[in-house]
Amino acid sequence: MIEVKNIKKAFGDKTVINDVSTVFKTGMCNLIIGTSGSGKTVMMKCLVGLFEPDSGEIIYDGMNFSEMNEEHRKGLRQSIGMLFQGSALFDSMTVEQNILFPLDMFTKNTSAEKLKRVNEVLDRVNLQGANNKFPGEISGGMKKRVGIARAIVLNPKYLFCDEPNSGLDPQTSLLIDKLIKEITTEYNITTVINTHDMNSVMEIGDHIMYMYQGIKEWEGSNKEIIFSKNKLLNDFIFASEFLRDAKDMRMLEAEGKIDNNRNMDELLK
Repeated sequence: MIEVKNIKKAFGDKTVINDVSTVFKTGMCNLIIGTSGSGKTVMMKCLVGLFEPDSGEIIYDGMNFSEMNEEHRKGLRQSIGMLFQGSALFDSMTVEQNILFPLDMFTKNTSAEKLKRVNEVLDRVNLQGANNKFPGEISGGMKKRVGIARAIVLNPKYLFCDEPNSGLDPQTSLLIDKLIKEITTEYNITTVINTHDMNSVMEIGDHIMYMYQGIKEWEGSNKEIIFSKNKLLNDFIFASEFLRDAKDMRMLEAEGKIDNNRNMDELLK
């Protein structure tokens, strides 16, 4: 669990995060959503220590990040996995070498132990036998899965994902979402995801924080978001007329006023 208490962050006279508090829960996919410039990327950078908040607290399972010395911070960083927007694989390294990199950096395991762990995570992301391929030889979806394998190779307690579906087709995006959700639940990880993908919001959004101009505008689950009366959130999530109509029908269905199976056919005409 990661607790955020009254975080503020400004650059010059521009406040980017303004008094935000929330809890990112263990074993859940915690999503941060919002338009460009809403503060969600700065929030994630504060969480992982790339930016120091001007005020407020970030608490990892009872440990205040701001009060840690460098040795303790280094230990915490070893329990953090990161999936970057563009996967950030080393082009000159094979898949196996890319996943070995954190093991070489942070462990004193034998070569055999490291290779065993690499093959375990490759198996987990369904990339058995891809060890000797280079990033230029695999698809975008496979690169994302290699990125996930590298992010979990050190058995992290916390997993951060920056736009994990960026550049992927809808079908592959759903597969990546499903994989992240499975890994989060299976290993009981605290997963935090920055995303613009509304499919991700509806599919895996166990806990969602919507940021608007640096503040926490709304918070809830993917089940609650359908029934939200927050205009800013609804304008962001249900931007198209089709999605607005779908939301209205879901609400009417929940109230027992329509038979959704019959009316959905009418909506799709």
